[in-house]
Amino acid sequence: MIYRDFQGMKLSALGFGAMRLPVIDGDDSRIDEAMTMRMVDTAMKNGINYYDTAWGYHGAQSEPVMGRALAGYPRESFYLATKFPGYDAANWGKVEEIFEKQLEKLGVEYFDFYLFHNVCEMNIDAYLDDEKYGIYSYLMKQKENGRIRHLGFSCHGSIDVLRRFLDAYGDHMEFCQLQLNYLDWTFQNGKEKVDLLAERNIPVWVMEPLRGGKLASLNPEYEAELKQLRPEEEIPAWAFRFLQSIPSVTMILSGMSNEEQLAKNLVTFSEDKKLSETEQKALMSIADRMLAVGTVPCTACHYCVSHCPMGLDIPKLLSLYNEHIYTGGGFIAPMALAALPEDKKPQACLHCRSCEQVCPQQIKISEVFTDFAEKLG
Repeated sequence: MIYRDFQGMKLSALGFGAMRLPVIDGDDSRIDEAMTMRMVDTAMKNGINYYDTAWGYHGAQSEPVMGRALAGYPRESFYLATKFPGYDAANWGKVEEIFEKQLEKLGVEYFDFYLFHNVCEMNIDAYLDDEKYGIYSYLMKQKENGRIRHLGFSCHGSIDVLRRFLDAYGDHMEFCQLQLNYLDWTFQNGKEKVDLLAERNIPVWVMEPLRGGKLASLNPEYEAELKQLRPEEEIPAWAFRFLQSIPSVTMILSGMSNEEQLAKNLVTFSEDKKLSETEQKALMSIADRMLAVGTVPCTACHYCVSHCPMGLDIPKLLSLYNEHIYTGGGFIAPMALAALPEDKKPQACLHCRSCEQVCPQQIKISEVFTDFAEKLG
């Protein structure tokens, strides 16, 4: 196992993510506890010392199962992370109640790492309204009391949301967890987000390194290109090698659903094999070709915006459309759109086509928005 330095600690570069634990009969809320126990045992024996769970994972069953899986190990032998579930508005006024329950469910007296969960368009105002909800003040108090050793946040929001959160709380955030992989390096402005965090000396924790499994196997043409460069490297390992090559990445979380995935990841993380410049260019070329399929080629030039009588943020909406199309659904686009007023959503388009007359890419924007609205129901 390779390790990364963080404030005098040695963290395993591979973290054990508990969002995709093995389940029974495909039921996400029925965790296969016996297999999970074996996987945690294997992880501990092979040097993984970071375990990441959350309030809502596996229908709220992840925390208690991980608590039982780690209970047999000395508390100082592992680092435990969980999160305040601010993605749900019903939780905003319950930070103390939820925090105390999490300690109970996990059977510990403190959390090594604790996060504001999923800072995004839907909850940024609530997270920043400390007078009304007191989430920030409460968590800072728990840090002062030693029940949170290190405080950070995860973010699925836009770079503007990330910037707002950092402007408010950045001086007290010790790490940031991002969805990051070689697709999202450009697709979700991953590079810009990493650069913004680097300006504040905030290290990056990575979630979705394989983008929900999409990068575990590729088109045979793309796989052949990568095999020419590194014949011995497994395809999923390329995603991890890409992240190992980013200086500010400290922790890479992988949600492993079976023992085979864990075994392969342990092999990958037994050595640091950063990508060369040639290898990075090849990988990014493949990412560009993957992203071109089914998406619209918006370059965010903003010519369209000044011609829209509804004042729609067309580049932002097209970006969300591309995310929704490429992912085949998912939560990111609906989450971001839910924060917009009705007259700023795709269905508010008047189909006047004024925007299309100035689009350098000749995108049929009105047709895209019709399709987007239909896909969102």
